[in-house]
Amino acid sequence: MTQLNQQTLKSEISLSGIGLHTGQQITMCIKPAPPGHGIHFKRVDLEGQPTVKADVDYVVDTSRGTTIEKNGARVSTVEHLMASLYGCGVDNAMVELDGGEVPIMDGSALAFVEGIKTAGLEEQDAKRIYFSIDTTMEFYDEDKNVEMVATPAPELRITSMIDFNSSVLGTQNAHIKSTAEFEKEIAPCRTFCFLHELEALQKNGLIKGGDLDNAIVVVDRMLEQDELDRLSKLFNKPNIKVEEAGILNNSELRFNNEPARHKLLDVLGDLALVGFHLKGNIIAYRPGHKTNVEFAKQIKKYIRKNKKLLDVPVYNPNEAPIFDTNYIAKLLPHRYPFLLVDKVIELSDEHIVGIKNVTFNEPMFTGHFPNNPIFPGVLQLEAMAQVGGIMALNSQGGPEKKYDTYFLKIDNAKFKQMVVPGDTLIMKLDLKGPIRRGICEMHGSAYVGNKLVCEADLMAMLSPRKED
Repeated sequence: MTQLNQQTLKSEISLSGIGLHTGQQITMCIKPAPPGHGIHFKRVDLEGQPTVKADVDYVVDTSRGTTIEKNGARVSTVEHLMASLYGCGVDNAMVELDGGEVPIMDGSALAFVEGIKTAGLEEQDAKRIYFSIDTTMEFYDEDKNVEMVATPAPELRITSMIDFNSSVLGTQNAHIKSTAEFEKEIAPCRTFCFLHELEALQKNGLIKGGDLDNAIVVVDRMLEQDELDRLSKLFNKPNIKVEEAGILNNSELRFNNEPARHKLLDVLGDLALVGFHLKGNIIAYRPGHKTNVEFAKQIKKYIRKNKKLLDVPVYNPNEAPIFDTNYIAKLLPHRYPFLLVDKVIELSDEHIVGIKNVTFNEPMFTGHFPNNPIFPGVLQLEAMAQVGGIMALNSQGGPEKKYDTYFLKIDNAKFKQMVVPGDTLIMKLDLKGPIRRGICEMHGSAYVGNKLVCEADLMAMLSPRKED
């Protein structure tokens, strides 16, 4: 179910490990932060302890990971931690580091997720903002043959596909249907590299903290014994050998497609730098940090131009509703032709989303208007009120309690666009405060697709139903 409010940690987390690039021992402390804070990194080892926000606008390097920098605060390899915070639902945190990197740990996000679970989450009194991708967005890097695509979906789904032209890895793909799968399916998956890359990077003084304990090493050529002996000396690991699968014997794979799953982890971590929780289907073909970040920038640019799409509900007619027409008819006293809600697709203690399919054979179109049929604005308000009534009545005990709702007040009603036969009205009602003494106040918004067509503040009264 969609998390409505922002979350932070109940207590702080302290982790220590090696920095991948510097080889230095780094201590990282993740602390709770207030609503609206977002994720910030603080360099406590530098004068003035400068901070940098985890934001795609501050990415300065993507060569061997994702690096952000502002005001002298430079932090490398943020992607695994960002994926963990996003995947576990942490909106606000201050990450303090006594070095310039997030520790690599075992090359996966597992240690971060375990730390977050130990600390626990605290729900905050502030609404989480989602951005619903409403159109197909594409990014293509012709030189690297990398493609990123985003399409509409009711929650964040990610598919990653890799193809390194390697006989060892082959073609792999990984998929999650929601971030609820992150902890079990993605977090344990470690970074990987080819042996020739690891040797070259070490010889050039890079990845000083890289060793056989924090990466899967893929060997895609035959190695003689003298080469294996040299590797044993280089990495200070005795008895190095190549397993039949073409993987060095530093560890066993945790999943058959662990490399593809780790690429998905990287995609999530880099997209987390957009700064909003996303609803959409992301497909990444041969992704890397550079293209992940470029696509994240494209999405953020689109959000800036389409702020009205923040938190717009997404309707997938293929998914089973929470309430169908039969249940709605038991809950509401309305009947044809005045029952204006077909189904409910989202429901929580504080919000509800309902659907009204507008068809030409409805009786109001006989006279409104015969040659130019328009769904009346007053009926849009009535439909929204009925959706809000479903949430209120259901919270009072459902059909058995036999309450009705009556309008008390309508404020700030605005009609933005005509609704005509063939449109699907998506109505979202947010509770403005607790229901007290039978009085219910809500803000209603109605959409056709991603376009706001109507909104209003509604007040109603719950009253026991008069039986015949």
